[in-house]
Amino acid sequence: MDIGFLGLGVMGRPMALRLASAGAPLVVWNRTPERAEPLRAAGARVADGVDEVFARADVVLLMLADEAAVDTVLGRGTPGLAARVAGRTVVHMGTTSPEYSRALEADVRAAGGRYVEAPVSGSRVPAEQGQLVAMLAGEEDAVDAVRPLLAPLCRETFVCGPAPGALLMKLSVNLFLITLVTGLTEAFHFAERQGLDRRLFLDVLDAGPMASGVSRMKAPKLRERDFAVQAAALDVLKNNRLIAEAARGTGLASPLLDVCHALFEETVAQGHGGEDMVAVLRAIEARTAGTR
Repeated sequence: MDIGFLGLGVMGRPMALRLASAGAPLVVWNRTPERAEPLRAAGARVADGVDEVFARADVVLLMLADEAAVDTVLGRGTPGLAARVAGRTVVHMGTTSPEYSRALEADVRAAGGRYVEAPVSGSRVPAEQGQLVAMLAGEEDAVDAVRPLLAPLCRETFVCGPAPGALLMKLSVNLFLITLVTGLTEAFHFAERQGLDRRLFLDVLDAGPMASGVSRMKAPKLRERDFAVQAAALDVLKNNRLIAEAARGTGLASPLLDVCHALFEETVAQGHGGEDMVAVLRAIEARTAGTR
């Protein structure tokens, strides 16, 4: 049986290409058909529709934009759900609320399928390089079956217990990522507006203990004002909302996240939601201009 892959967006397409390049028997589908053409060239079968993917595959990976897209593709709430998922393993790799994932697992299992959460940490470039980090959750036997399939995509995979443990882990990691990149961007803005040489500032940062894989990826983008998307500001805002909702649901404070939340809302409101997350620089610059 083939491996199914649904959703060929910024992350999904390079992930699917990694699987195809590794020789996985892959069948793919995307709402926008032209996005599937590189997969066809890489040897994957491009399905005419979602039903064909489920008919050909016993494991189907979903890398979809949001909860509504997952529900639509699965036919959730309709008889189509059982027709698609019965006897198959659904692997939810996108980022949604933990509560949604818990309910989705119940529906998939009731329809005769198996369910695994497998959100990934990393953006477009790590996806292209097979350097993602996956977090898996679900029934132990289903997780054990899915984990080796993700090897071409990931440098490491971690088992996080039952669902929604993987999504809660992903949100925890993303909280650090969001505050880290926002802090880097604000520091860059401060150095630049103090008249420092931007390249020298970033070189000093890179030589010290604060340097990281994230800073080394994002610093050149700040220096060159390169806002080409690796992780879109709109997606960061969505993640910010999910983390904030999870925090409020358990009575947790999230003071740093809340500041970032406001900045990414401003970034998106200014029309930069499709740019990389370092475009939060634009919101910081706008606040600076407003204080003069």
